[in-house]
Amino acid sequence: MKTLDKIRAPKTINYQKLEQSASIKPLKQGIWLYFLLLLFEGALRKWFLPFLSTPLLLVRDPIAIWLVFNAWKKGLLTYNIYLTGIVSIGIISFFTAIFLGHQNLAIALYGTRIFLFHFPLIFIIGRVLNRADVIQFGKFLLWVTIPMTILVTMQFYSPQSALVNRGVGGAMEGAGFSGSQGFFRPPGTFSFTSGNVQFFGLVACFVLYFLISQNGVNKISLIGALVGLLASVPLSISRTMLFQLIIAIVFLFVVAAKNPKYLGKLLFACFAAIIALLVLSNTGFFQTASNAFTERFEIANEVEGGVKNVFLDRFLGGMIGALTNSHDLPFFGYGIGLGTNVGSSLLTGSANFLIAEEEWGRLIGEMGPLLGITSIALRIGFCLKIARACYNDLKLNNFLPWMLLSFGFLTILQSQWGQPTGLGFSIVIGGFILAALKKDVSKLKSTIRTQKLEIDFPLLNN
Repeated sequence: MKTLDKIRAPKTINYQKLEQSASIKPLKQGIWLYFLLLLFEGALRKWFLPFLSTPLLLVRDPIAIWLVFNAWKKGLLTYNIYLTGIVSIGIISFFTAIFLGHQNLAIALYGTRIFLFHFPLIFIIGRVLNRADVIQFGKFLLWVTIPMTILVTMQFYSPQSALVNRGVGGAMEGAGFSGSQGFFRPPGTFSFTSGNVQFFGLVACFVLYFLISQNGVNKISLIGALVGLLASVPLSISRTMLFQLIIAIVFLFVVAAKNPKYLGKLLFACFAAIIALLVLSNTGFFQTASNAFTERFEIANEVEGGVKNVFLDRFLGGMIGALTNSHDLPFFGYGIGLGTNVGSSLLTGSANFLIAEEEWGRLIGEMGPLLGITSIALRIGFCLKIARACYNDLKLNNFLPWMLLSFGFLTILQSQWGQPTGLGFSIVIGGFILAALKKDVSKLKSTIRTQKLEIDFPLLNN
């Protein structure tokens, strides 16, 4: 635990003054810009600036670099076992790729940027934002969910040649992915349907949180987001979306079990959800989407051997397979960045999974058994650490980080970081969880370390 305690910032930093300082405002604005571009980067690449679709793939990278540099200058980027380990692995993997792997500088830089500039943002977001800031992001997401649901509905019912289904770079073949009954899985504002699923996975955390806490949230936005969330499951034609919502609901029941005073609000939330489902079920668009979703669910489960096998294969099988097959790989892998679609395009001219589609297999294939498994171990350790902290905070009546964990745990653990959208959601949710775990300095009594606060990351002070 002594090693982990090093994640806390130097004791000379007064965090109460820092949060009130104007110097931190540009960093918060930078985080907001990173978040907005994560949500609407695909829209820029598909509809507004299709001729810049390739460079826009890296549109968040300059912001990430700027945030890392300025946070480091302000002493906010302190080293810890996770940050030091991931950055070190990234640097070593860059050189092994250049000298022993694919030997392509552009591909190596593309892969290394994940480790050097994006992963550190988890800790910067957690350091700069506080719990109130995270709630503001959540309230903003509620409003965004309403037009996003309308867009997804239009994409679901429109042909792939329609403007709303235009692909990256203005591709006329459309951005939808095969679904069921002639319908395609809609991508929303994102480049691919996985972004849409991750968006609603994040929305589920905040919708369920606000249903219980009602933390000054606008009721219209909350009801609209709840309806949108429920409608998104059949419209997405995605089993992952259904599993993610079920996980979030299970986490919510744990909150009620740990804090019985929330049981009444939970029952009210269930009643509201049932009413919303009854209303939706009487609409034609929801019935059609539900039929398509049900058919895909049944057919896919038959092919893959049932729900149990689907879960084991998607969330565990790919992970286990990556570890068991690692002995057939070069010791330092084929080179960082090669397993990404961008790396494939630069090398072969087409986007393919040259190494593995699953994240763990990609990491081990790119960096080899030693570095790949070490990077996976660091992600596992980080996820377990924040999971423990989120659970412990339930005793303090702070269940926001716990609800965020319902989406963040598996996302940080095994989301595809080689894909910019998957990487972005992992970074954002990781930072949100750390920020939500911070104690509210404005409510602390003067007798509790107000001169030199060391409460920025309470999970690491245990």
